[in-house]
Amino acid sequence: MARLFTLAQLDDAAALLRGGGVLAYPTEAVYGLGCDPHDRAAFERLFALKRRPPAQGVLLIAADFAQVERYIDLAAVPSSALAQAKASWPGPNTWIFPRSAEVPDWIAGAHAGIALRVTAHAPAAALCRAFGGALVSTSANPHGEPPARSAATVQTYFGQALEGLLDAPLGGLERPTAIRDALTGAIIRP
Repeated sequence: MARLFTLAQLDDAAALLRGGGVLAYPTEAVYGLGCDPHDRAAFERLFALKRRPPAQGVLLIAADFAQVERYIDLAAVPSSALAQAKASWPGPNTWIFPRSAEVPDWIAGAHAGIALRVTAHAPAAALCRAFGGALVSTSANPHGEPPARSAATVQTYFGQALEGLLDAPLGGLERPTAIRDALTGAIIRP
């Protein structure tokens, strides 16, 4: 069984992430699986848990713009596009930006950009603050299965293979957040 954390134990959950662990945690609509985006071994364990093709890439979730800014190739983003994304944050909006050299290749998969969200969901934002940066965020489910909407479903899906689980409320959205291209405004996922 995964080590269970409550919101009172965020520092312990963040320590698990800094130590290379994979943690399930609540987001706006579903539980997500997260790890340190710069820890390739943790990332590979996360993808093995999901049984997800590595070319798909993942998004990063953060508590504030400062935690994602380094991942954006700011020279390639018009100020109006950046302003539009920043005006929607914190909130349930994921934007794809041209990625900077700071983005590990394994995070983006086969994609040229990087998907980023500054969340308004208090538990996820608090986890990012406790960790000290952006985290990998991908739905907590084996590839092809419905995303977990409860801690119990996370445990059913992953059992002892998962190292940690932050048991806290979801954000109340019915569907995962919309994903849009920051440069074109195109909706990638409604």
